[in-house]
Amino acid sequence: MLLVLTVLFTVALVAPLFFRWFGRSAFYILAAVPAVAFLWLMATFTRYTGADQTLASGAPNAPPSVIIPWIPDLRVELAFRMDALSAVLSILILGVGSLVLFYCARYFRPEDPKMGSFGAQLLAFAAAMFGLVTADDLILLFIFWELTTILSYLLIGYAAHRLSARRAALQALIVTTFGGLAMLVGMIMLGSAAGTYRISEIMAQAPQLAASGVIVDIAVVLLLLGAVSKSALFPFHFWLPAAMAAPTPVSAYLHAAAMVKAGIYLVARLAPGFSDTMYWSAVVSILGLATLLLGGWRALRQHDLKLMLAYGTVSQLGFLTLVVGLGNREAALAGLGLLVAHGFFKATLFLVVGIIDHQAGTRDIRKLSGVGRSAPLLAVVAAIGAASMAGLPPLLGFVAKESVYETYVHFAEKQGTPTAIVLLIGVVAGAILTFAYSCRFVCGGFASKESCKPTAFKAIPWPFLAPPAILAAATVFFGLWPKPLDTIITPYADLYPLEGEATHLALWHGFTLALGLTALTIAAGTLLFFQRTRVEKLQARMASPLDAERSYRGLIGILDDVAVWVTGRTQRGSLTFYLFVILSMAIVTPLCAVLLRNAPIPEHFHWFDSPLQAVIGAAVVIGAVGAARANKRFLAVLMVSVSGYGIALLFALQGAPDLALTQMLVETIVLVAFVLALRSLPARLWKREPTGQRLLRAGLGIAFGAAMVVFAMTAMASRVAEPISLSYPELAYKGGGGLNIVNVTLVDIRAWDTFGEISVLAMAATGVASLIFVRGRGDKRRRADEVATGSVDRGREHFASSEREAATLALARKFSSVAREAWLVAGRTLAPERRSIIFEVVTRLLFHSVIIFSIYLLIAGHNSPGGGFAGGLMAGLALTIRYLAGGRFELAEATPVSAGMLLGGGLGLAALSAAAPLFFGGQVLQSAIIEFTWPIFGDIKFVTSTIFDIGVYLVVVGLVLDVLRSLGSEIDERSEGGSDDGDDDLVEPEPEILEPEGVSR
Repeated sequence: MLLVLTVLFTVALVAPLFFRWFGRSAFYILAAVPAVAFLWLMATFTRYTGADQTLASGAPNAPPSVIIPWIPDLRVELAFRMDALSAVLSILILGVGSLVLFYCARYFRPEDPKMGSFGAQLLAFAAAMFGLVTADDLILLFIFWELTTILSYLLIGYAAHRLSARRAALQALIVTTFGGLAMLVGMIMLGSAAGTYRISEIMAQAPQLAASGVIVDIAVVLLLLGAVSKSALFPFHFWLPAAMAAPTPVSAYLHAAAMVKAGIYLVARLAPGFSDTMYWSAVVSILGLATLLLGGWRALRQHDLKLMLAYGTVSQLGFLTLVVGLGNREAALAGLGLLVAHGFFKATLFLVVGIIDHQAGTRDIRKLSGVGRSAPLLAVVAAIGAASMAGLPPLLGFVAKESVYETYVHFAEKQGTPTAIVLLIGVVAGAILTFAYSCRFVCGGFASKESCKPTAFKAIPWPFLAPPAILAAATVFFGLWPKPLDTIITPYADLYPLEGEATHLALWHGFTLALGLTALTIAAGTLLFFQRTRVEKLQARMASPLDAERSYRGLIGILDDVAVWVTGRTQRGSLTFYLFVILSMAIVTPLCAVLLRNAPIPEHFHWFDSPLQAVIGAAVVIGAVGAARANKRFLAVLMVSVSGYGIALLFALQGAPDLALTQMLVETIVLVAFVLALRSLPARLWKREPTGQRLLRAGLGIAFGAAMVVFAMTAMASRVAEPISLSYPELAYKGGGGLNIVNVTLVDIRAWDTFGEISVLAMAATGVASLIFVRGRGDKRRRADEVATGSVDRGREHFASSEREAATLALARKFSSVAREAWLVAGRTLAPERRSIIFEVVTRLLFHSVIIFSIYLLIAGHNSPGGGFAGGLMAGLALTIRYLAGGRFELAEATPVSAGMLLGGGLGLAALSAAAPLFFGGQVLQSAIIEFTWPIFGDIKFVTSTIFDIGVYLVVVGLVLDVLRSLGSEIDERSEGGSDDGDDDLVEPEPEILEPEGVSR
């Protein structure tokens, strides 16, 4: 089972390669994958049905077949189970899916460029549906549920150049996602009430849970809301007809055999345990009956064959929901029989419509004439499918419909209530509508009409006709001999208690009331069909005041208007306003909680441990006040750094060397970055706010600081449990194999947080580069040596994007071969007023030592102060010193590797070290301790989390390098005469290069 799922997703991943090699014939390869899985399912089916039979008198569901721990703390597992219900759905998913993929090989044109992505998405959809029906964990089921939503969005929007396709795809996405989110809430509520998310265990507790109270009732309603939206029941029915903008294979699979069946599956899965909850019957009966009648009535007025089937599908989905949600053994048997029958005949008819559209060029019944004569085999296949949909003997649709009639007749006799009688009448009325639009489909699509000339119809290749013909043959086979299908479904029906004599699917039940209702259905449906002209006129006059799709569009319009109004009043482009709102809410919201909950305040205060702490604290305050009062940008940044360095000293005095070291390095790097950025800004802070605003800002800042102090004190005073940090030393030493608690926490205990943080660092670096290296937009002129891409010109990091830069760098390297100080080359190319001999000498003395020290911090950080973050900052500081001493060419010489490569390599190494334990039977980010002895070095204890730390080191170095090249080198180049807006047409002139004495050009 898990192998089938893995193979389906894997083949979907590489499917585009098959299309590149074999063209549209690659669909045959894709079709073989679910076909083989279908054969496997048929060969092993008795294993699952037998399991259910042995449990029929006890537990209401078979246990899962496969369990893989995933998130143990949240009780989420990769749990899969194949029981009778899952197997029945898998028959449709794999069997019909393979036929649809086979059909696609002749549906698409050979030159269609999007076949590869379409085939991959359709096969991935089959995999997601298979995972959905075999999942035995609610959260896992939700993941597959949303995967089908995303894939259906892509498949419906296949023709992205058409507005109707894009709109239909987005509409389906919004509606089904809304229901899916509601369903997720219900899943969490139900899983919390049951103490587990395992579906089989929840169903085993279902009788107790159903009687436990309103929480479970609400959870079940939310789950039903997800099913209703997915299966296009009223009032969410409108998205399914709109989704007919998708290619016909998508309609035949997603909207007849797979996606819309997900909601029916969920109802069938929950019904054995929760059909007696308070709101179940009302939701299932009202929405199911309304959808049955509404869909059938609207199908009668359609002239597009595909839309006719779409509204017929809506009607049948309501029919299925009514039956499988009734909650007894007889209804379960009839419901699953109808589900299989619907998958067969509706997929058949959709594929037939695709052939008609493909060969005739139209689906409009007002333009089609004589197709039955031109394609008699196609007409026979369509007639079989339509007759099964109408419920005519001896087809599977008739067998299923008879079973449904028997179910509701017995239900009405047993209940004797007006509700039961109304449901029986509604079911018969829906069947009459189904018969009428089935006749309309056959007559409209294949009959000869005097009103139009015969339709030109191309010959049909046998691979094109074979899939619907096979489905039609299955409809005939199981109609004449329904026992195999009955055997497959019975184990699921046995989950319900047996009341009276057991019923079975059969072609003939004798002369019963259900047979009489069938005769009534045929007679009334025939009459309705022959009066179709009057019916169309009646429908034209009966304009519905409530249109679900119009209501949906109106609601979306209101949301758009509200969004525009809110955005206009909140996103005002004022940083001051944004900070005011953020800080105000950060004060008011927690403060209300503190006051309303009477949070305790510490009774005793300890101001400082030594006078030095008080002095440093005062310096921090002075720095903050100085930054607020400064009238120059550089002075403000310097004052902020005074506060930062003061806090680093406080960390050191408090016994936190790791924090102090990191804070010191961060402050240094940030100071450099600020100073580099300030070169592009005026020196003075020219905008001075009125006094009132300045006082307001000052008050808000003081209030925020005071509020944070109060919140911290109340949090400390409110502690009632032992701090978890007390166990960190033991966890760090025994679990993480290190003595440095801070570093082990970062790379082992809370490594997920660190991985998220380095990902944010990589994104931040990319954002900085995007702002600085962008070379104009598509509507602007370019310099003669630029490529008009409008994208971030990260290639300029290498400083060889023009002949001038390449020549200058080559000349600088030539200098280095002559000069004694061979490695500091670019300092000799700077203008005299920009050089600092002292800085160059210091750089020559310290650069290599600082780099080696950064590597020491990286390696020793597991047991001593340091680690990847501190080591990366130290290496970045070394690069900063070298840049300040030699300029942008010196930075290019020092770092031949691009910042992007360092960022990507670091992230990749961290991810690889996180995933590697899985290949050895461990968990993600699990570390191992390896002890060995080396000659010279002696005994060594190596912890694999060090590899993760090396990834952190590379990411931090890449970040610093990106900042230096963005805010430093790029601005240097522009200040030398480069264009920063991409508007210059001429190549930049070469700058004068100062040559040392004795060196000629």
